[in-house]
Amino acid sequence: MSHLRKYPDQEGFFGKFGGSFIPPELEPHMAAIRDAYLRISRSAPFINELKHIRKHFQGRPTPVAYAGNLSEKLGGAAIYLKREDLNHTGAHKLNHCMGEALLAKHMGKTKLIAETGAGQHGVALATAAAYFGMECEIHMGEVDIAKEHPNVTRMKLLGATIVPVGFGGRTLKEAVDSAFMSYLKDPETTMYAIGSVVGPHPFPMMVRDFQSVMGFEAREQFAEITGRALPDHVVACVGGGSNAMGIFAGFIDDEDVALHGVEPHGTGTELGQHAATISYGEEGIIHGFKCLMLKDAEGNPAPVHSIASGLDYPGVGPEHSFLHESGRVSYAAVSDEETLNAFYALGRYEGVIPALESAHALAHAMKLAKDRPAGECILVNVSGRGDKDIDYVVENFGDGAGRPLI
Repeated sequence: MSHLRKYPDQEGFFGKFGGSFIPPELEPHMAAIRDAYLRISRSAPFINELKHIRKHFQGRPTPVAYAGNLSEKLGGAAIYLKREDLNHTGAHKLNHCMGEALLAKHMGKTKLIAETGAGQHGVALATAAAYFGMECEIHMGEVDIAKEHPNVTRMKLLGATIVPVGFGGRTLKEAVDSAFMSYLKDPETTMYAIGSVVGPHPFPMMVRDFQSVMGFEAREQFAEITGRALPDHVVACVGGGSNAMGIFAGFIDDEDVALHGVEPHGTGTELGQHAATISYGEEGIIHGFKCLMLKDAEGNPAPVHSIASGLDYPGVGPEHSFLHESGRVSYAAVSDEETLNAFYALGRYEGVIPALESAHALAHAMKLAKDRPAGECILVNVSGRGDKDIDYVVENFGDGAGRPLI
């Protein structure tokens, strides 16, 4: 049986990770979402409408492109890019947001609510809400609002209500807390559209399934442009992990393809200096699901840091936790400094400015390319574009002039 059919089980577990650990009053609402998803998402009207949206609104399929200049500079293996930055709204997030919003429409919901870190999920959900004529409420930490101001403006222009979150670390974890508290007030008319492969069942499964379009597209496109059946390596960044699970889905049953998840190592190894959950975490329960997570001395979610707002989360998707434990995916971590070099390099050598989140994956792929022979191919998921990050990067780190990028 294929991995995607086998996992999760009926209770939402990937091995020992996942499940649904939620207040009793939410259980019937989660069950209703699960049952609706399993029933509606497999119906011809839903599938056909989502296909139409992907082609005529999102602009899918997004291309796979050879990064020839960068590959030549690095030597070794060739790097190919899955260009999710060319998806409408500039990131992969719209793939599951349109799916979740379409499901909400079929369920009779009138409002969408979510958290956002870097703002890409918030922009995508606000876009989906506008498309379907629904209300939209986005919770965002005050730190991220300051870092990702262009996306805040975009959400407002799309008609979303922004709820600044000012408690705790004022970043993604607290935004999730705030959004859940708001959702609890009215789960009847509201759909909580979780922004990654995290949360209680069925969200890790549902978001993965909607995002798998990337992997299946990339598999076909890679073969078409290279004449080879499969890449040797597939690389994606991992915070919660939706872009990674989406592209991994196209290759996960191919044992000859090495899968690499890349976490943020930030500025150091101490708690609060990184968000490398798989590298340093332990089993725990956060936001209604069991996963590997970073804990403080009291066992609570630890403070985290990443230059990329979309990766600074103290947990990780349960499927990633399972794939790490099983050994099917190799997880590594790259620093803020390595990420910045990759961010600048892709712009200078390929004319593509990636999101800081995506630059984590590229940084690892660049190191991998140097170590692998010229005959090998590395496929990198460029999960988003860097428009949202350019002001923050230039103001804090300059334009990259004089940096040894390779």
